[in-house]
Amino acid sequence: MKSYLPFIFALGTALCWGLYGPTLGKARLVDADLSPFKPYVGIGFAYLVIAIIGGMIGMWYKGDSFSPSGASGLWGLAAGTLGALGAFSLTLCMFSGGARIPHAVMPVVFGGAVTITALYTILASGGRLQANPMLWVGIVGMLVSVVIITMNTPHASPGGGGAPQTSSQAPSQTTAGAGRSP
Repeated sequence: MKSYLPFIFALGTALCWGLYGPTLGKARLVDADLSPFKPYVGIGFAYLVIAIIGGMIGMWYKGDSFSPSGASGLWGLAAGTLGALGAFSLTLCMFSGGARIPHAVMPVVFGGAVTITALYTILASGGRLQANPMLWVGIVGMLVSVVIITMNTPHASPGGGGAPQTSSQAPSQTTAGAGRSP
């Protein structure tokens, strides 16, 4: 491999998107009585500003000229539409109760995303690519991993206060020295 740069950027994406759900959950909880679409408008504004500025800097760096026509522009529009619809769907998820459980929502989002990417790659190949049986093992493993991660991620109690607890902690285990006299 020539460069680790793609993996560094991939880790940057994982960092940002891994914090995306919990941050969106916080945005929902601080204004729980207001519309869930207020954070979504903020998401759209951030996407617009960062995409335009970042895209223009990238185009300048590569010496490109901006031409909105062509297949790359249409595929970019399709990708942007899918990204915006995903953000919209996650906003609705957080509005319908997911804001209190981002530790459960985000593994489903990302585990599902990698599975859909793999299945799409096979289907879009028109039969030229065959799935290795280990792909199916990986998909089942991803499902198991999502369940394990979701069940064992420490999170605050439902009221938002108190010490973080894992789902494996029984209430009696949270008090040090329970059953002993002082």
